[in-house]
Amino acid sequence: MTASDLGADAWECGDVEEEPRGPVGKAFRLSAADSLSLGNALSGFLAVCVLAWSAITDLQSGVKFQPDPRFFGTAVVLLLIGATCDLFDGLVARKFRASAMGAELDNLADVISFGFAPAFMVVVWAGFSGRVPLLVVLFAAGSILLAGVVRLARFACVKTKSGDFMGLPIPMGAMTVVSIVLLFQPSYLTIAGIVAVAWLMVSRIEYPKPKGNLAAVVLGWMLINVACLTIWACRLAGGDQLITVGATMQIAIVSAIPLRVLMFKQQQRRERRSENVG
Repeated sequence: MTASDLGADAWECGDVEEEPRGPVGKAFRLSAADSLSLGNALSGFLAVCVLAWSAITDLQSGVKFQPDPRFFGTAVVLLLIGATCDLFDGLVARKFRASAMGAELDNLADVISFGFAPAFMVVVWAGFSGRVPLLVVLFAAGSILLAGVVRLARFACVKTKSGDFMGLPIPMGAMTVVSIVLLFQPSYLTIAGIVAVAWLMVSRIEYPKPKGNLAAVVLGWMLINVACLTIWACRLAGGDQLITVGATMQIAIVSAIPLRVLMFKQQQRRERRSENVG
């Protein structure tokens, strides 16, 4: 085996000196889908700014920091706007055209909005509470960030036979972390739940890809969440009940799919045993 053969095997997902996919001038032209990806990245950045501002304001005033629901609600609405942009950028790219950097822009934007932003939210939520050691909080936040990065890198290199997502999609993982933060106080149990979400993102469990009617349902679900969060952040009547129901349903949906996969695999094992016995 030659050195060139080894190099080809080592860089199976992409060559070191990759051939340009189009004219150099056109590579810097942004498409409509790219604009949505940039909107996703900007939404994640603004969510981090809102959370940071809430902490800085209290710390500068000399009082103990207490997470303000209004700031958290604003940050979550921004993340949902980013998720909506992420849902539409692929549809727009398929409908019209995609630029040479479309996939890379999409992944980089997802790292900001659904990797770094929810990880930072975990730190703001639990890091100042005193209920959980800071190192444990940082471990949970870091696991979300790193799992998101690995999830996106694997998505770029590995395709499933069914066409579904391998592992929990990073936007859904981010929304599940947000749901835990909104529903519960920091504790070892909730921190374990956040680490479990990180594991689901890098697991081999297949999650259905939103297509056709399912994509419309996902979009509707996002719009309902934005409305519920807006009502909750404005402290209007019924806001607490709405946010509790929405966050609980998000956690239940994410948890139900792995349980369904486990039950399906157990059923397959029983059928194989019965066939072998027969």
